[in-house]
Amino acid sequence: MNTATLPRAPSRRGMGWRHTLRHLWFRSPDDVEPLINEVAVRIRAGILLFIPLFMLYTLLDVVLGSRWEVTGNVIKDTFDTDFDGRILYMVEAVHRVYDYRLQSWLLVYAFFEMIVSMFPLTARLSPTVWIASLLSANKTPLWKPLAPKRMAWSIGATMIAVCWIFFNPDTFAGWVNTVTLHELLPTTSNYMPRWIPLVAVGVCVGFMWMETVLGVCVGCELHALLARLGVFKEECEACNNLDFDTPR
Repeated sequence: MNTATLPRAPSRRGMGWRHTLRHLWFRSPDDVEPLINEVAVRIRAGILLFIPLFMLYTLLDVVLGSRWEVTGNVIKDTFDTDFDGRILYMVEAVHRVYDYRLQSWLLVYAFFEMIVSMFPLTARLSPTVWIASLLSANKTPLWKPLAPKRMAWSIGATMIAVCWIFFNPDTFAGWVNTVTLHELLPTTSNYMPRWIPLVAVGVCVGFMWMETVLGVCVGCELHALLARLGVFKEECEACNNLDFDTPR
């Protein structure tokens, strides 16, 4: 192989500000398969982790919290008991109504982040990609193929979509019914069981924590498994020139 045709590898002490501003967290536009800086990916995962944590807090409040709020300051004893001998009190209470506008917009933003980061050109639209790239500019890069990361971000985008549907069941039902010209989904009730988004958010928190703290990308491991099964074309590290320890 003629090594003169290969793109020059940045210094192992860090990519530097100039390289980062030109290519963000990608190694070079000349790579046949885009290579991404794993260090920046982990930093970005830590930045975005607050979104699923906030969603987990919201869902736990919805699923496990009380549906009623006591509005009055006076709780009166009725001097009566029920059939089990428990004392009955009179209170003023209302049924809780949840406003998911903030959660919905955060999910839309998170979905946007997952999609645009999949491609070198659109990655420049992501604020967190810029922040993570700049924070890792002077750190030793760890180059990995982009394809497994796309798998991980696709899983994240799917979980985000599930949570958004839970928070906006009437809107999604309206879209489905309009496209299909049939009333497939109800528009007056939430048809999605509460445990589905709760599990999805919990899994998302776990995956992002593993990426940030342990450096383990579950989506990448799934991509590797599917590659071994022949579903995807397995990445060739030698062809992609991933070994930068060899002098050029």
